[in-house]
Amino acid sequence: MINANDNMTNLYDVVVIGGGAAGLSGALLLARSRRSVLVIDAGQPRNAPATGVHGLLSRDGINPLELLERGRAEVRGYGGQVVHGRVTSAARDGDGCAVILDNNRVLNARRLLVTTGLVDELPDVTGLHERWGRDVLHCPYCHGWEVRDQAVGVLASGPKAVHMALLFRQLTPDVVLFNHTAPDVTQDQAEQLAARNIRVVTGLVDSLEVVDDRLTGVPMPDGTLVARQALVVTPRFVARSEILASIGLHPTAHPLGVGESITAADASGVTDVPGVWVAGNVTNLMAWVVTAAAEGVSAAAAINADLVAEDTRRAVSARQNPGAASSRSVAMSAS
Repeated sequence: MINANDNMTNLYDVVVIGGGAAGLSGALLLARSRRSVLVIDAGQPRNAPATGVHGLLSRDGINPLELLERGRAEVRGYGGQVVHGRVTSAARDGDGCAVILDNNRVLNARRLLVTTGLVDELPDVTGLHERWGRDVLHCPYCHGWEVRDQAVGVLASGPKAVHMALLFRQLTPDVVLFNHTAPDVTQDQAEQLAARNIRVVTGLVDSLEVVDDRLTGVPMPDGTLVARQALVVTPRFVARSEILASIGLHPTAHPLGVGESITAADASGVTDVPGVWVAGNVTNLMAWVVTAAAEGVSAAAAINADLVAEDTRRAVSARQNPGAASSRSVAMSAS
């Protein structure tokens, strides 16, 4: 990926912060609309540990890094720029936004699209982080087919553990729910789990058993080992929102208690800060790759329409006041 400062100008129609599925999809539509667009990406894709992206029509199973590389090439093919860099803050600047990079360079954008994604905060279990995206999973739609008919455990550390156990029961007959740090299941939940032959194991889980680089079981405090081939966890999702905080947008708690995200003002992703849009996991904690991509496109379409409206207002003003427009042009040339 090209590094920041290489062939960059100081003013763009749109700067996109974050080069994942949402950001690249939005940039692609904007570039095809003949907008000057710059994508700045820090190179930390959430799904990098995964072996494949699933549920993406015609690209099911594609390596996530390959998907991003293809996306970058497509954006560049329409004249967009994609660079590797880190944005430290942003600020309103007249009718647009100023974007500050970690090398203190300042870029100006008429509009800003933030698609910085989220961070998965995993339960504190020894060895769990190292297995993340391999045989420690979180989503039945992203990874369920790959562990079908295997011995699957669900680690209860959040409010959706029972629901997750029932979802994975659709994929395999051997599901165990480790109650871990969650409250005891309710009577109604216990009846649901029993009806689906899902065993509940109580006690804290503090480590995993791994043999030959494969998960083989979950040791329990009483010394027993529950043999498992995959473990499902429910991370706490935390939006990467530091840049948005610098411009006055702060995360709020998700109603399901699964984390924090930035709230958009409408379905297009526009925020309460003029000229700033959000898309993907930074605003939708539950978005899959295909969902994030769609949200990026929706935001980009709204941004382009907003710019068209602004360009038209300026053109009408120039037509109605040609002398004023000419004076402004002379002043700009002199400066």
